[in-house]
Amino acid sequence: MPRLGDLAADTAHSGRVGVVVTLPGEDSATTYHLRLPDGGPTWSAPADGSTLLPVPAQITHTTLLPSGGAVYDPRTHQGSVPVVFHFTDGSISEGALVLTSMELERLYAQIGRLLVSHEKATGDLE
Repeated sequence: MPRLGDLAADTAHSGRVGVVVTLPGEDSATTYHLRLPDGGPTWSAPADGSTLLPVPAQITHTTLLPSGGAVYDPRTHQGSVPVVFHFTDGSISEGALVLTSMELERLYAQIGRLLVSHEKATGDLE
């Protein structure tokens, strides 16, 4: 069941996504009340929540997991880097960035360019 402040897709309104602003039984409401995330008029959904589907929080960014290191599996020719996914609702989830050997080479080149840019910006040229 949706909670106050949750995002929900309302199947009775073509999947329109809204923020739950009132719960059934709250302020004499007999239905869920939703409003578009950027504001606007509210609409109602049945009190049993049967037309409401949860909208998962979106990933905002990914960081390296502080502990643990990258691993290469020669059998599959893949590398794995432990990461942390950060979501819009403030939650986090651990996962892995799995890369093929070609993707590893691309990432190596991209990180090399980033390091050169960093060194130029900070004056850490050797």
